[in-house]
Amino acid sequence: MSQPQKPAKTTASGKHPAAGKKNDHRNAGRTNAKGGAPMGANRRPASSAEDVKPGDRIVITIKRIGINGEGVGYYKRKAVFINGALPNEVVKADVLKAESTYITAKLVEIEKPSPDRQTPPCPVYDACGGCQLQHMTYSAQLRAKEELIREAFSRYAGMDKLPLRPIHGMDDPWGYRHKAQLQTGWHNEHILTGLYSAGTHKVVDISGCPVQHPVINEVTVKVKSLMKQLGILPYQERTRKGTVRTVVTRIAKQSGEVQLTLITATRQLTQADAFVEAVRRELPMVTTVAQNVNPADTPLVFGEETRTLWGRERLDEHLGELRFSLSPRAFFQLNPEQTVKLYDAVKEAAGLTGGELVVDAYCGTGTIGLWLAPQAKEVRGIELLPEAVEDARRNAELSGAANAQFYVGHAETLLPEWVSRGVRPDVVVVDPPRSGCERRLLTAIADAKPARLVYVSCNPSTLAKDCLVLLQSGYRLEWIQPVDMFPQTAHVESVILMVRT
Repeated sequence: MSQPQKPAKTTASGKHPAAGKKNDHRNAGRTNAKGGAPMGANRRPASSAEDVKPGDRIVITIKRIGINGEGVGYYKRKAVFINGALPNEVVKADVLKAESTYITAKLVEIEKPSPDRQTPPCPVYDACGGCQLQHMTYSAQLRAKEELIREAFSRYAGMDKLPLRPIHGMDDPWGYRHKAQLQTGWHNEHILTGLYSAGTHKVVDISGCPVQHPVINEVTVKVKSLMKQLGILPYQERTRKGTVRTVVTRIAKQSGEVQLTLITATRQLTQADAFVEAVRRELPMVTTVAQNVNPADTPLVFGEETRTLWGRERLDEHLGELRFSLSPRAFFQLNPEQTVKLYDAVKEAAGLTGGELVVDAYCGTGTIGLWLAPQAKEVRGIELLPEAVEDARRNAELSGAANAQFYVGHAETLLPEWVSRGVRPDVVVVDPPRSGCERRLLTAIADAKPARLVYVSCNPSTLAKDCLVLLQSGYRLEWIQPVDMFPQTAHVESVILMVRT
C-alpha cells in the first residue's frame, strides 16, 4: 500500500472533515464560529499550572512524541500529554487529569497543524488502539522514534550527546505483520475479530487491518464466515457462553503457508470436523488447523493444552539461512524483513572472529544465538521457559548449529555459575522484555567482564536506565542502532554495543 497523502484540512481527530456523519461527534468539543466555549467547557484562565483543573481548556505547543505515541507539550513548565497531537502543532485541549507533575488532556482543535499530519488509512484507527501514529507521515515517525531514544538517554542516563545511528526504516511500512492474535466478539449477529478498545472489553473488528499481511486478513475474514455458518460462537466472558476466545493466524514468509489456531474456553469445539473440512476446501494456504484450550479467567492468551485438528504440527519458517519449526505457541518475530536488519546489527556489534564464547541471555526460541552461531566458537542460550528451550534446541538441529546449546534457568544464576567454573563469555547478548534486565543480571554481566555487551531493547526508557548501570560498571557505549520493527506504532527497537574499558 502506498503512503497516504496529507489532507488539505484536518480535524482534532486527524481525519478528513468529510469522513462521514458517523464521525460528527468528534467535533462536539470544537469552539463555535464566534469563538465561544462548547457546553461544559471551563474557559477561566489559570494563573499557574497548579491552578489547572479537569474541564479547563488550554492552548499547547507540542514539542515531541511520547513513549506511547502521544503529543507532549508544556503548560507553565508542567508536561502535558495529548493523544493525537503532533510535534510543532499548536492545539487546544481540554484537561482530563491534573496531577502534581503532569497533565493529561484531550485534543479538541488544531490551531496550527503539522505538515507531517496525514489522514489515517485505517477506518477504525481511533477506536482500535493497536497503532498510535497512523496520523503521522512515515518519515516523521522515524524522526520521532530517534527522538524518543535521545529523550530517554537524556532523562535516565544524563547523556545529551549520543552515538546514535540513523534508524533502519521500511520501504513499505504496511502489511508487515506476519502473525495476528485477535480476540473474538459478537455484535448485531456479526462475529468480530480484533483488539479490545482501550480500557474496555469491547472488541473493535480489525479483519482488514492495513498493517497485517494481506493473506492473514483474507484467512481471518473467511474464518469468521465459517464460524457463523457452522454455529461456532465467540466466547462471552459475561455470560460464559460460546467457545472461541481468540483466532491466531501466522504466515511463513517464504512459503506463504498459514498456521491457524483457535483458542477456546472449552475442550469441546463445536463442529470441529466440519470446520476443518471447510478450511481445507476454501483456504488452501492453511497447512495447520490447531486448537488451544484456555478455560481460565486470565489475561494470558494461550492455555497449556494444544491439539492439532488437522495438518502439520509445526510451521516451517526461514530467517536468512536459518530454519525454524514453529509450534502454535512459539514466539517468532512479527516482522521478518526488519528482523534481519535487527539481527545483522547484533552480528556487527558482536564482532565475532570464530573463537568467541557467546552467552545469549533471554534467548527465547534461540533466534539471535543461532544467527551468531556460524561466526562463534560456542553459543550458550539461557531461557526460563522450558518449551522455548525445546524449540531453540530443535531450531539449532534444523539449522545445523552444533555449537549452540540452550539451557533452562535464570541468566543471573547460570552465568555466575559458569564464571565460577572458569567459563567466561567473550560476548554477552541480552534481549529482555520491556521492563529491562534484572539488576542481578546486570551485576552478573559486570562481574563476568565480557569484552562486548550487545543489548537489544524494545523500550528506550529501560534501555537508558540499564545502560547507566553498565556505564558505572566499567563499560563504554559505542553506538546505538534503532530499527523500526513496528511502523505506525510508537514502538522502536534498538541495538547497542558496549565495550569494556
